[in-house]
Amino acid sequence: MATAHDVAAYILAERGPMSAMKLQKLLYYSQAWHLVWDEQPLFPERIEAWANGPVVAELYPLHRGQFLISEWPHGDALRLTAAERESVDVVLDSYGDLDGRKLSHLTHAEAPWAEARAGLHPTERSDKVITAAAMHEYYGSLDAAEEAIPIDELTWEGWGATVATA
Repeated sequence: MATAHDVAAYILAERGPMSAMKLQKLLYYSQAWHLVWDEQPLFPERIEAWANGPVVAELYPLHRGQFLISEWPHGDALRLTAAERESVDVVLDSYGDLDGRKLSHLTHAEAPWAEARAGLHPTERSDKVITAAAMHEYYGSLDAAEEAIPIDELTWEGWGATVATA
């Protein structure tokens, strides 16, 4: 099994430099969808429901204060199995053109993050875990048509914005 560090290294190797927020959200979606498709975690590190969306807390101290991350020397992209790479590749194809802010808004509209933060003020710090069970239940409940979210047509009610990736 890969680690979150390995997956971060793979994402950056495949997509190049990106914001820390985007990297964190792509890690979250990679974990969530791998749980659905392969019935097992992609990596063992916990994901916490922070104010700006899901965060792999173990990685945060290593990129704290950095906006743009170009590489992740703490992991090895070659440690991912073919199945793990396939899950991450599909996530990158589906979500990879969105910026960190849009990905954060998307996670806020989904049950795993919202339920983990239930009862908290929107800006309140939290180390509440988004469980593998919550991710598997939510994303696994989406029908096949929703699995490949049509990101280019996604409208976020309440945010007053339409996401356009083209």
